[in-house]
Amino acid sequence: MNEGEAGRSPPTRWRATALLCVSAAALLIAVALATRNPVPLFLAVPLLLAPAAAVASGPSDRFTVRLTWGAEGATGEVTIRGEFEPPGGLTAESFDLVFYRTAPLVELAAPQVESQGARVVFTLRWSAPFPCLVTVPLPDIFWRDPLGLVERRIRVSGEALKVERFPPEVTRIGRVRLHRTTPLPGEVRSRTIGGSGEFFAIRTAAPGDTSRQINWKASARSGRLLANEYLQERTGDLLILLDLRPSPLGPERDAQLLSIAKAGALGLATGLLAEKSRVGLGLFDEFLTALPLGSGRLQRHRFVQVLQRARVGNVGGPSERFAVSLRRYFPPGVSAVLISPLADEHATSLLTHLRWRGYATFVLSPSPLPLLAPLPGKATADDALAMRLLTLVRRHRVSQVWREAPVVDWPDYWSLAPLLRYLSQPSRQEPHA
Repeated sequence: MNEGEAGRSPPTRWRATALLCVSAAALLIAVALATRNPVPLFLAVPLLLAPAAAVASGPSDRFTVRLTWGAEGATGEVTIRGEFEPPGGLTAESFDLVFYRTAPLVELAAPQVESQGARVVFTLRWSAPFPCLVTVPLPDIFWRDPLGLVERRIRVSGEALKVERFPPEVTRIGRVRLHRTTPLPGEVRSRTIGGSGEFFAIRTAAPGDTSRQINWKASARSGRLLANEYLQERTGDLLILLDLRPSPLGPERDAQLLSIAKAGALGLATGLLAEKSRVGLGLFDEFLTALPLGSGRLQRHRFVQVLQRARVGNVGGPSERFAVSLRRYFPPGVSAVLISPLADEHATSLLTHLRWRGYATFVLSPSPLPLLAPLPGKATADDALAMRLLTLVRRHRVSQVWREAPVVDWPDYWSLAPLLRYLSQPSRQEPHA
């Protein structure tokens, strides 16, 4: 199994057995010419024809298989199951599947490929060491002839698989009532909390609409299904900020912490969007990348697309530029959460500028300490001393940031319980509102 986006092989590839056959045939032809004996020629002909016959017996290079697959499992467990229908009733033994595993996913067991009726099914057992949002590319499928002479890559159609792993507490995050912020221009708030509100308009019915939402009289007049649109009560707006500037931890640790931050951001957005809240996103390395406030399934799709393109920047921009740029996309006063490991003093400076620009911000900080800790059973006395010093440095930095905004420490990457406890406090006040 290859890891990452490895180089793809050419469509048709001769295996070592085919080269051995051609070499043996060439040797027999040379012997026949040298000895003026036709018998070696008769022996060489099958060896020369075997590779060509193997190519002709295989599926056409224009054939395309439709692959369907999906990811299952909870928290760090990632089980991928997929299937495709081979041409001409070929079995799983005729195919070699090459999967491209994307970091930080880890392989737990070898791929299982077998035939079930007329289809070939496969199962992959991977794990995610920490929350992540990754895209697994389509595998390469190779056909091999029974003699092992030739290998041909089959065209594969389908979609890359998105694997989203974030803490399960996000299913309850939507129950937290956030402070309301300024609505969009022309928006009217409903007095009803729940799945209905003040009538707004009639729209084309969409999958998932209930019978109560369908406007049957308007549908009868128009000849197509129409549904009522309501202005629904929102629990508040939340702006999620990610700091993509490089830190002293190094590129590898920065990439791991960014993966955790992206998973946390997507988890927060998923829980809040399910409760019809508006969620926005701001990414900053040298310049700002913003996704304005929005709600609904389309907003989540945009959220995933923006997060998938996020990478740790090569150059870090000034904190003041970040705060000033936010004013172009988000109104002052909107509640904001900064997801940052607090690896250096830049976070404190950023929070100061955000407060000056009118953004009520708190911090969700994935701790880098679990990534820096030695493997269990391999820690030495020096490692234990180093971890104690790093813990003291971490506590000192968190206490400094608390002067600017509340901090929710996140050492257990598979649990957002500390964030839920903070948001559920009855006496919680937005910092510096």
